[in-house]
Amino acid sequence: MISKEDEKLLALLQKDARASISDLARALSLSRATVQNRLQKLQETGVIKGYTVEVGESWLASLVAAHVSIKVKQKLTARTNNELKQIPQIAALYAISGEYDLIAIVQAQSTEQLSHLLDDIGNLEGVERTTSSVILETKFKRQAF
Repeated sequence: MISKEDEKLLALLQKDARASISDLARALSLSRATVQNRLQKLQETGVIKGYTVEVGESWLASLVAAHVSIKVKQKLTARTNNELKQIPQIAALYAISGEYDLIAIVQAQSTEQLSHLLDDIGNLEGVERTTSSVILETKFKRQAF
């Protein structure tokens, strides 16, 4: 259970994860040391897992995206998943049913970079084959409930 002050601190960090300790302390009417201690406690208990960057819609719209269906050798599934996780251009990886085992959402800065990424994925040990579909246009996108 976290305190009301911790909830307020989390809300401030969700708005701006780069806020300074001083700014957070002023907004919460707490001392810098108190805010620092609360942050450390929230991190140690796993309430705060990390700090991320949200990229803007204009940047995302400039990327070339593709769905990559991946067939994996079953004995190498965990290893292949770990290797795919190391590729920063893979935005998401889903386990699926059917002929393929995984679908990766890949984002690249150009079709040339996308081509190289597809080669890299296809050459991973454990990947039997891939099929990719370039996303030409997003008709609509809904937020999760």
